[in-house]
Amino acid sequence: MNDELKMFILQFAMPNWWASDYNALIYQVKATITVDCVTDAQVLCLSSNDREKLCTELHPFERFLRLRTNKGYMAAQKRLLSFMNNDANGRYEELLKLSPELYNLVPKQLIAAYLGVSRETLSRLTYKRKGS
Repeated sequence: MNDELKMFILQFAMPNWWASDYNALIYQVKATITVDCVTDAQVLCLSSNDREKLCTELHPFERFLRLRTNKGYMAAQKRLLSFMNNDANGRYEELLKLSPELYNLVPKQLIAAYLGVSRETLSRLTYKRKGS
């Protein structure tokens, strides 16, 4: 939420995905990103110290984290490019293509915030798609 109480959604973490404020984790600073669960979820917590210890002692774990982080970085790049290159309808279609199950899992106002549109605009996009 910004100062005007506008909600922004950076990521939806589907099953077996991770969500974190990596800046806060790596640099040990105050978090600026909130992670909320909107469905039942198994939440695991790993401190920065424990993460570093595991990476030092278990190289397969370090590789696992690197691959996960790379996938997350690529997803963030795709999302940014989508905002730069697509209008609201294009972002909506892309989201449905990448995560069709999401539309039935989370409240529509969260999907609207993720797409950067109002709830009303999301309703119009949904209606337009069904009418096609």
